[in-house]
Amino acid sequence: MFNVGLDVGDNCSSVEILDEHGKHFKHLEVKGRWPVLLEKIDKEVPKPFAICFEASCGYGHLHDRLSKLAQRVEVAHPGQLRLIFKSKKKHNRVDSQKLAKLLFLDEVPRAWVPPAEVRSWRAMIEHRQKLLRDRVCAKNQIRSLLKGLGIQAVKGLWTRNGMKWLKELELGEAEALRRDLMVGQVEGVNKMIRRVEKHLKKVSDKIPAVALLMTIPGVGIRTAETFVAYVHDIKRFAKIKRVGSYFGLVPCQDATGNINRLGHITKDGPATVRKMLTEAAWQGRRRSKTIRGFYEQVRREDPKRNKIALIATAHYLTRVMAAMLRSGECFREKEARVEEKTKAMTVPTEVGTDGGVAPLRKTPDA
Repeated sequence: MFNVGLDVGDNCSSVEILDEHGKHFKHLEVKGRWPVLLEKIDKEVPKPFAICFEASCGYGHLHDRLSKLAQRVEVAHPGQLRLIFKSKKKHNRVDSQKLAKLLFLDEVPRAWVPPAEVRSWRAMIEHRQKLLRDRVCAKNQIRSLLKGLGIQAVKGLWTRNGMKWLKELELGEAEALRRDLMVGQVEGVNKMIRRVEKHLKKVSDKIPAVALLMTIPGVGIRTAETFVAYVHDIKRFAKIKRVGSYFGLVPCQDATGNINRLGHITKDGPATVRKMLTEAAWQGRRRSKTIRGFYEQVRREDPKRNKIALIATAHYLTRVMAAMLRSGECFREKEARVEEKTKAMTVPTEVGTDGGVAPLRKTPDA
């Protein structure tokens, strides 16, 4: 089987072909868009072949198209390709050669490619997050406008009555124009968010795992659908603990000899999931005795450990949600265990001559 390394570009791509022994067989420089690239690969690359390329924007579509041509398609994780991104010599041809060699040696740091419908689901979730950021930006601009004019905003500014007060506020010509544009932006984004959430609900209603995760106190439909969309198939994780590492909720580790240093969390994976899990951990701390117990256990009654305890609780929720997806069981609160800490109940005793009970003492060795 031939091994092909592909360095993909928008208008120019480099294709390196190795024979079955890992030796250079042929090199192609393709100028043109992806349809031209796919046609060139179909005509000039000998079959059967396996191909590897680095994940970038649109990698899912390219993976689906290449799967119809190649016997095996591997997508390399860009963050783990140290051989390329830490190299002092960065060139399309050199990169394609390195990808082909990694494919031949079966040392490609693989990135998982979800199905097309899951990619579409994820994109809609991320689009909602972008709309939320746009709305926050517009609201901050309105508050800045009012503060700059020395106007005290009413309580509940973003409610129906608050928006009515804002629209009827008498301002100068320029300030009124800015106010109208920003109010229109907030209302327009609200309509778009409702449309997106309506579509997301239609998708989530068809997936039982979303309803299962919503049995956790503090986990709503937005958090549940985001977790399910990015995990998709829980069986692809060998251990439940690896889900937390996948979402970047585990600390960095630098261990050598007897020294083991733990730093901040890695923040690998999608930031949207970490944000949702952190919000769910904060709500779960207030609504669930089990989650609050874990939070307080990590916090140790130290206010300086609030953030540490919150992130640890988010990691705990990740493990709980992964276990629920694997077992299919609903969330259950842990029953409180009463532990008696009286040592007298566990100390062996002996009967005295007067009928009393005395603690059993060890006799010295003869």
